[in-house]
Amino acid sequence: PEAQLDRFFFKLIVGYASRDEMSEILVRTTRGDSPAIEPVLDAESILTYQKLVRMVAIADHVQDYAVRLVLATHPKGEFATPMVNKYVEVGASPRAAQAMVLAAKCRAVVAGRPAASVEDIQKIAKLALRHRILTNFEADADGITTDQIIENAVSTIPRELATTA
Repeated sequence: PEAQLDRFFFKLIVGYASRDEMSEILVRTTRGDSPAIEPVLDAESILTYQKLVRMVAIADHVQDYAVRLVLATHPKGEFATPMVNKYVEVGASPRAAQAMVLAAKCRAVVAGRPAASVEDIQKIAKLALRHRILTNFEADADGITTDQIIENAVSTIPRELATTA
């Protein structure tokens, strides 16, 4: 069910293996020797990295961009694009914003930066949103994908929103 998909952090799209890749898979999995498996991280390291990611700074305007990007997936909402209004049945939930912010912080850590950026949010938007947006029949009929809807929102939503005083 769709509600259960929201619990997944990302949706990765993995293509089919090539002929050579398929052969290599068979060699590694059907011959006598089992591959040597060695841990890369222990449990304590994983917990340390999780804490580190949560400590990464995120400016208010970057967090607001993530919020507006999620709200842009809601048909007839304040930030909805015409494409969303036409093709989306159900938009993303707050979990999508949580996933985008945490993934943006993770990108910052990996890149050695002290703070997450709008570019980080934009880079991971498809991964965090594609399984959280339900398209309607019209989208299916017109061949419109969730990735196209997300690309449209990313290119439409301003990086910063002017505040009124």
